[in-house]
Amino acid sequence: MVKLRIVEQEGDKEQSLGRTYALLLAERGASVVVNDLGGNIKGEGKSSSAADRVVEDIRAKGGKAVPNYDSVEEGEKIVQTALDAYGRIDIVINNAGWHVVPCVQKVGHIGKNCPTSKLPLMVMTPPQHPLTCRILRDRSFARTSDLDWDLIQRVHLRGSFKVTRAAWNHMRNQKYGRIIMTASSSGIYGNFGQANYSAAKLGLLGLSNTLAIEGQKYNIQCNTIAPTAGSRLTQTVLPQELLDALKPEFVAPLVAWLCHESCQENGSLFEVGGGWIGKLRWERTLGATVMQKNQQMTPEAVRDSWERICDFENATKPKSNKESISTLYEVLNKLDEKKGASMNPTSGSMQVSTSGPNPAEAVGKKIPLTEYTYTNLQPILYALGVGMTTKDPDHLKFLFEGNEEFSCLPTFGVIPAQDSMNGSLALVPGLNIDFTKVLHGEQYLELHKPLPTSGTLKSEGTIADILDKGSGAVILLDVHTYNEKDLVCYNQFSVFVVGAGGFGGKRTSDKVKVTMNPPNRPPDAIMRDLTSVDQAALYRLNGDWNPLHIDPNFAAFGGFKKPILHGLCSMGFAARHVLKQYANNDVTKFKAIKVRFAKPVVPGQTLETEMWKEGNLIHLQAKVKESNEVVLAGAYVILEEAVQKPKANGTGMKAQLQSDLVFAEISRRIKNVGKELVKKVNAIFQWDITKDGNTAAQWTIDLKNGSGELYKGAAQHQADTIFTMSDEDFIQVVSGKLNPQKAFFAGKLKVKGNIMLSQKLEIILKDYAKL
Repeated sequence: MVKLRIVEQEGDKEQSLGRTYALLLAERGASVVVNDLGGNIKGEGKSSSAADRVVEDIRAKGGKAVPNYDSVEEGEKIVQTALDAYGRIDIVINNAGWHVVPCVQKVGHIGKNCPTSKLPLMVMTPPQHPLTCRILRDRSFARTSDLDWDLIQRVHLRGSFKVTRAAWNHMRNQKYGRIIMTASSSGIYGNFGQANYSAAKLGLLGLSNTLAIEGQKYNIQCNTIAPTAGSRLTQTVLPQELLDALKPEFVAPLVAWLCHESCQENGSLFEVGGGWIGKLRWERTLGATVMQKNQQMTPEAVRDSWERICDFENATKPKSNKESISTLYEVLNKLDEKKGASMNPTSGSMQVSTSGPNPAEAVGKKIPLTEYTYTNLQPILYALGVGMTTKDPDHLKFLFEGNEEFSCLPTFGVIPAQDSMNGSLALVPGLNIDFTKVLHGEQYLELHKPLPTSGTLKSEGTIADILDKGSGAVILLDVHTYNEKDLVCYNQFSVFVVGAGGFGGKRTSDKVKVTMNPPNRPPDAIMRDLTSVDQAALYRLNGDWNPLHIDPNFAAFGGFKKPILHGLCSMGFAARHVLKQYANNDVTKFKAIKVRFAKPVVPGQTLETEMWKEGNLIHLQAKVKESNEVVLAGAYVILEEAVQKPKANGTGMKAQLQSDLVFAEISRRIKNVGKELVKKVNAIFQWDITKDGNTAAQWTIDLKNGSGELYKGAAQHQADTIFTMSDEDFIQVVSGKLNPQKAFFAGKLKVKGNIMLSQKLEIILKDYAKL
């Protein structure tokens, strides 16, 4: 028999997850925004009393709290309350439809009982709509009305979306955020009479997983909990004994930990209740390949394989969409060759082969735009993947993000563009090829400017041409990669499709970036590196997941005794040899590279690069030292003209620039009031100071990260505004002798990026001039 508990509307304090979160975090030093519409247990009405009582409880214990009475569908108002009261928002806990709901925001440190002494400023926002009592909206699916469905989606799913979106850009700008979604066991497992509620709650898990991916580069983490706890909405239908065992106090500590700055959990799902916490993950059977060679796939074949399809022994546990699709691709490609069908590794779609490529239909077609977002980690991982090591001091600028010359290797430019080839080709009408027979034949990369060490690059691919080589077809894929509107690099992938020739097409094209044979003389320089036995395993972390490079069984299926090294990895080795030999590792001197992949390299072999210099053109040929086989042929690197450096003053020291003294003063000021400047300015400025028409010095004023800093060199994070000015004119401006607006219109001051932010420089140089 269910015991009913009568609740006094004013005197009784509800058992509430939201209220418990608020009290716990306030006790740990947080400032709280308590949000509740104040509806009754039927989800009806509106009152400020519920939120007010929680605020009073927090203040009575010496904490800080303010109330808010808006609906979750007005998420901007809830977040704005936090911003108005406390200045920023660091945590969002979406708890809609369950309880009295708090928003929490911290000022100062958390307190002696916290796992660590610091918890960032934070906000929790889990409010409740007046019409969303989940109990009263339970219906069998046949009786679920549009209103039943829409109200639940509005509060649980749309409400969480609205509140989170209102906070998202604030978190992005401050490079910090913690988000909690509240799902339910009904959403995970289903529950009779809760189709509307289950759909909304599982939708929150999907939302959380995507936000975990998109927010990672901004240090925004998102996790999901499925709590079991007594609440205001359940206290009249659950026995008191069960309510006591399912206290919200047994859930709140997990939430507090997931919100803490030292917790690195991201994109996870937890069930929690009664003092127990468990982490959930997806599981998949090994499955069965039902399609047989030269046979149609039939329902009978599915029936006969059903036991293996459903056998969870030795099940796999995919952790990402890419891993899931990659595993499926690997399994399918281990099949015997199947005429007319192959699985695309990226899109996961079946590509049916017919009569061969149709140039008239395919040439000129664009590949869907791809986006590559990365941090300092990816350029470092790439440098390690192409054999760089801390044993060589010259490599540190590519391996340590704190190095004042931290840079991307030029050949990192192939990484953002590779998704245009890996899978997107299958989306082009008219290709009609078997993707299991595709080989990477040649590669051309041209840099238009040094690659940023972090950011988001967008790549647009175009089928430039298709050639008929008789034994196969060559597809030329041009990919242009942009940083916002600026062209950063251009790649041409030359793809050879075995057996796809003979369709009557042309054999040559003026769009091909041609190879060039080296001079007929001994090389001018030779450099060599021993590749690691794990070289391919390391390089594949850059996004080329082809199992040919790591799985011995798959390599054997492809006719190799061992997994082989990626051709682009070999190219990276050779390119950095040229960069060191002829450019002193100055990435600004690297313009272009072209290679033909002649033979594979087995990890553990020694790569040897032979080089011939002819002006700015460096011919190269890469060999495996142990076998003397050429692996990169017809290759070359084009270097820019040498960059003129500041002249020496006769004592072996570079002449000091007048602007150096100004930047020294700026550095002193940042050290004194950096935190204040970061709050007021929140921008990164790069200054390129010229002398005699050449860049003589670069300075970066970073007032967006940490406590702010000034350092010599280009911006390590993307600059908001870049100024270019001569040393003499710079001094004229900061001394007030030259008006900056006149300097700008006269061409003496060049500004790139957000020009309006330049007004904030007045705060930094207010004693010198109004910039």
